[in-house]
Amino acid sequence: MAATGKSEMSIRTVAIVGCGIGRSHIVEGYLPHADKFKVVAICDLNGERLAAVGDEFGIERRTTSFAELLADDTIDIIDICTPPGVHLEQVVAALAAGKHVVCEKPLTGSLAAVDTIMAAEKTAKGVLMPIFQYRYGDGIQKAKRIIDAGIAGKAYTASVETFWLRKPEYYAVPWRGKWATELGGVLVTHALHLHDMMMHLMGPAARVFGRVATRVNDIEVEDCASASLLMESGAFVSLSCTLGSQEQLSRLRLHFENVTFESSHEPYTPGKDPWKIIAANDDVRGQIDRVIADWQPVAPRFTTQMGQFHAFLSGQGPLPVTTVDARRALELVTAIYQSSDSGAEVPLPVGPDSPKYADWRARTK
Repeated sequence: MAATGKSEMSIRTVAIVGCGIGRSHIVEGYLPHADKFKVVAICDLNGERLAAVGDEFGIERRTTSFAELLADDTIDIIDICTPPGVHLEQVVAALAAGKHVVCEKPLTGSLAAVDTIMAAEKTAKGVLMPIFQYRYGDGIQKAKRIIDAGIAGKAYTASVETFWLRKPEYYAVPWRGKWATELGGVLVTHALHLHDMMMHLMGPAARVFGRVATRVNDIEVEDCASASLLMESGAFVSLSCTLGSQEQLSRLRLHFENVTFESSHEPYTPGKDPWKIIAANDDVRGQIDRVIADWQPVAPRFTTQMGQFHAFLSGQGPLPVTTVDARRALELVTAIYQSSDSGAEVPLPVGPDSPKYADWRARTK
């Protein structure tokens, strides 16, 4: 359900829970849409950060109590930006309180937990929008339009590279690098974005073979991974990610029958232009030019995702990212972990019969 009885142009009130990445939600997601959203409260257990963010944006209401926000009928949206280990309980509680919910990735830490959230959604008054902000920007959205128009043709192969750098000081934050609180490493916290982008353009995977290792930092979770995917379309995809790259980049290169796409290499805004769009011939180039002739700029990251969220709440468009999208991304994570442990290829879908369904941290060897 999208409506709360408000008019289409209503300003939705927002409470941010977690002022780390939550600050980026304010700067990129809500301030550019001041006619649509108003951040009325912030919540964080770190008093200094709570004060700093509140002072920076003039947000008077500051609390350390999540329950206090849930009980406040004047708040429309709970935006959850807390460490991954508490997402499940906070999302379920916010839905039970009748709120709309925005939740940072990873949505949660197992497919069983995602299915618990999906069951809670069915009876909730509000809706849940997971965050996948890398889907937005002119580059990826042009590619999406070209593919959806049927111009690209058959998908052949793709490579996806998440080559980032995380040093020991990054893991000085107590919840990072630990299975109990971060829930995973490069696959869950970093490469999840690029892998979602790939599936957004190429569709779901059918079979997965993967390997993970901890090679860069002295942490519990993986910081290097690779995987070979057979997509439902028949295309082959290779995934490679590390947190030990001395030059940070994010890169997708997708090969179709009629077009090759290559993303921007910007590590944290790969959806933005410039993307390479290489047509097979002049006829295909003409088709591409015609399908994007009326192009209107697409702001990257949270700006467009939050704008589309408000449009959905106002009955003017689809929910931009759904729990089904989040589940698909976490199903790929689960399959890679299972394959790495077992040394075997894993068919999708991954269901309750999988040794990783209830908890992908469980060892299967």
